[in-house]
Amino acid sequence: MPKLWTDTVEEHRRAVRDAAIDATAKLVDEHGLASVTMSKIAADAGIGRATLYKYFPDVESVLLAWHERQVGRHLAQLADVRDQTADPGQRLAAVLQAYALMNHGRPHGTDLSALLHRGEHVSHAHRHLAGLIEGLLADAAAAGAVRDDVAPGELAAYCLHALGAAAALPSKAAVRRLVAVTLSGLRS
Repeated sequence: MPKLWTDTVEEHRRAVRDAAIDATAKLVDEHGLASVTMSKIAADAGIGRATLYKYFPDVESVLLAWHERQVGRHLAQLADVRDQTADPGQRLAAVLQAYALMNHGRPHGTDLSALLHRGEHVSHAHRHLAGLIEGLLADAAAAGAVRDDVAPGELAAYCLHALGAAAALPSKAAVRRLVAVTLSGLRS
């Protein structure tokens, strides 16, 4: 198959898939999880139901694909934040703050949250995130910016658990205070 044809077909498939995922996210946001059907997704995406079923067997699989895309975007954003400064202590602080702000206001304990936070993609993303934070902590410890008497993996777990509380905080100012308290716990 010629490269142009392959690229065009792949771009079309990606566009259809993205349209279905975007339509699903919009429907959930506007009407709630229980109201989303494959028919509504297809109509909002501008595709036929038969086409939608070629890409996804059910609503749950579309939601999981959306969540996987969101998680990937968040990990890329954290990597971008990490790469914006050279100082190890500042890099760590910037990534922890960005992570906490991503968590702020997220719905936890809902049906949607329970559905989306299971599966291998979440486990993989969590391992990736923990590795990112662990690497930043190791660099910051080597530079004397954080304690070196506790293993970076343990400190990464501390940070991720502490900053998970940002989801329930009432304001971004409260999130920033949480990050400051978390960072103070990392100092020797």
